[in-house]
This record gives sequence, structure tokens and C-alpha cells, in this order.
Amino acid sequence: MPQLFATKGNLIAAKKSLELSSTGYDLLDRKRSILIREMMDLLNRSKGLRAQIDETYTQAYAALRRANTTLGAVGAISRTTPPDTVVELRYRSVMGVDLPVCDYAEPHRRMAYGIHGSDSQLDNAYHRFCDVKRMTVMLAEIENSAFRLARAIIKTQRRANALKNVSIPKLERTIKTITEVLEEKDREEFSRLKVIKRGKE
Repeated sequence: MPQLFATKGNLIAAKKSLELSSTGYDLLDRKRSILIREMMDLLNRSKGLRAQIDETYTQAYAALRRANTTLGAVGAISRTTPPDTVVELRYRSVMGVDLPVCDYAEPHRRMAYGIHGSDSQLDNAYHRFCDVKRMTVMLAEIENSAFRLARAIIKTQRRANALKNVSIPKLERTIKTITEVLEEKDREEFSRLKVIKRGKE
């Protein structure tokens, strides 16, 4: 910060800057609190979903093992299932942070393979992996959002700390210094006027 001359104009400007910096710090602090609350909510949802998805993956792979046991390797049959391209990505904003929202319109579950050469074990594996896919999309949305929020929280915290620990104290010192110099000038002016008045008398 360049050296400021001790004038009333500079004092007013420094006070305005301090007021703006204090308001900015309060806003950043509120933003950080809201982002933390949002992230904690996402982490709680992620924890519950992870437990479900682990169980669903276990069931899906168990069903696939049973299908492999009863039919032999089902790799050729699985290739008849068309790829799923129904995930649409959009964003929602939380305090200026863009969080992804995955819209997954699960298609009608229709086995692409024929009845010949398949059995109920393969059908069960197909349904379990459809569940896994749906839950994986949900988990990807939640964890990506939590990661973005964590980065935004760190950035906001740095800015708030810079205001609180650097800018605001520096402005307070500047205001104090200018105020002291102006008060000293006022005292000198008052003394000078008294001396002039005495001289005239």
C-alpha cells in the first residue's frame, strides 16, 4: 500500500475501505458456513448411498457368478445389451458454486438377449447391475458436488483470512495513524492561534 498523506479525504476513503472490507468478510464468512452445511448434507447422503451401493455390487457379482456357473461364461450374451446413454448433466448454483445434477431417466428394463441360452440367474444379474448403474450415477453426482464444494470452501476461507488478518488490520492502522496526525495538527493549529491572539492583545 503506498504511503498516504494525512488528510481528511484519505481518512474518509480509508474508513469506507474498512467498512467495505468488514462487509466483505461477513459475506465470505456466511458463504463459507452455507457451503460447509451443503457439503455436510452431501457427505451424509454419500455415506448412506455407499453402504447401499456396496451391498448392491455384492449382490450383482454374486448373481453374475451364479449365471456363469449355470450357463458358462456369459460375456457373449452380455454384449447383446445396448449401451446406456440416458444420463443428462446440468448444473445448479449454490452461492456461486456450480454443482452437477445428473438426470438419469432409467430406460425400461428389457432383456436384449433371447430366452434360449439364458436363465433366471442371468436375468437376476441383469437387474442387479441395472440397480448398480442407477446408484453409481447418484453417487458420482454427490461426490463430484462434495469435491467442488470442498475446493470452494478452501478458496473462500483463504479470502476471508486475507481480509481478516491482512487488509482489515492494515486499514485500521492507517486510520489510527491518520487520525493521530490530524489530531496533532489540530492541536498545533490551536496553539498557534492562541499565540497569535496573545500577540495581538
